[in-house]
Amino acid sequence: MKKQLSNTPYSVLDLATVIQGKTPADTFKNSLDLARHVEEWGFNRYWLAEHHNMISVASSATSVVIGHIAAGTKTLRVGSGGIMLPNHSPLVIAEQFGTLASLFPGRIDLGLGRAPGTDQVTAMAIRGERFSAANDFPKDVLKLQQYFSASNSTSSVRAIPGEGLDIPIWILGSSTDSAHLAAALGLPYAFASHFAPAHFLTAIDIYRKNFKPSAQLDKPYVLACVNVVAANTDAEANMLATSLFQLFKGIVTGKRQLLQPPVANMDDVWDVYEEAQANQMLACTFIGSKDTLAQDLQNFIDQTQVDEVMATSHIFDHPARLRSYEIFSEVFAKN
Repeated sequence: MKKQLSNTPYSVLDLATVIQGKTPADTFKNSLDLARHVEEWGFNRYWLAEHHNMISVASSATSVVIGHIAAGTKTLRVGSGGIMLPNHSPLVIAEQFGTLASLFPGRIDLGLGRAPGTDQVTAMAIRGERFSAANDFPKDVLKLQQYFSASNSTSSVRAIPGEGLDIPIWILGSSTDSAHLAAALGLPYAFASHFAPAHFLTAIDIYRKNFKPSAQLDKPYVLACVNVVAANTDAEANMLATSLFQLFKGIVTGKRQLLQPPVANMDDVWDVYEEAQANQMLACTFIGSKDTLAQDLQNFIDQTQVDEVMATSHIFDHPARLRSYEIFSEVFAKN
């Protein structure tokens, strides 16, 4: 059966973006406001991502912000997209998410990534002697599953709370390595196509072909994260998207800034090289009115057959960001 937008779950990745002239405190207020709105608009889940030493990203203490969002909503699934597991002891993550799942039963997701979520110097500050912990990622995922299992009750090291709780674990990825792991463990797979689209199609093909059913999941499940900037007209959406373009210029050049206001002409902001590099990273980006998004997103689902679409929206003006997510929900609800 052909997959349609109308039967595809849709979700939010919030990078807790700090905008020019505002503070992380403002970001957290806006995040909760957004979460309350998207809950009403039928969104499936609301994820936050662990990043460090980035001036424009406020979700470094990811589990704390997840608790803030979950406490202010009622039914929305809230989780991590993701926790960078090599930065932490699996036991500590089991305890943190066991606490969250105890406070908000049936609503917490635990997405796990392998990358540091930062630069190498900061990764060293976080990991210390465990700097090569990424090599232990598959083993640490298994440790985490063991801490969550009821059978761990006889172990000398236990996660309290956490033990015996049903907390869905996801594998996040931006390369083919994670696809092999998610398939081998029979876990759902979330791909970071919003910034690393180059390996997306290859990775999800590897995942589907090698998937082994597990107690958590009986068949492959692929979630794709994409950039979305929606507005009432294509022209307005294209203007709003210049904030996103400026953000990616900062990624390309290594000169990160707080999220900047829209500009009339990006040609005044970036050069041809910066534009080309940014556009490679932004291949899975959807900009436009409801009609434009409906067509483009259906084409995306036709091509990829993904099971869920997660939108991240770097939009400077908070009301415009809310409107973008509202339009995004209308695209799925009415097609």
